[in-house]
Amino acid sequence: MTAHDPRQPADPIPAPDMLERAAEASAFMKALAHEGRMMILCHLSSGEKTVSQLEELLGQRQAAVSQQLARLRAEGLVSCRREGKARLYSVADPRAAEVVALMYRLFCAS
Repeated sequence: MTAHDPRQPADPIPAPDMLERAAEASAFMKALAHEGRMMILCHLSSGEKTVSQLEELLGQRQAAVSQQLARLRAEGLVSCRREGKARLYSVADPRAAEVVALMYRLFCAS
């Protein structure tokens, strides 16, 4: 009996399914492949934040932060909830949280 390589799928998937998954993965990575969006996800990985908090953390104007949040929401990567007059944003997709954690380990941890 040979050991299974954890980097390989346990069972091969049919080519059409693999193509569909590759397209999904590509779209996911495109959403993350923006410095501003990655920074937003990094900050949200420590907990919910308002647009104002993100503006301050990122040193960017409200319009720029809101534009990137809108893209992240459209992709299903972040969610928003109201608390009084404030809107609180958080990471909604566990895959995004995992990728951000990996990027942090690879590029930020010393």
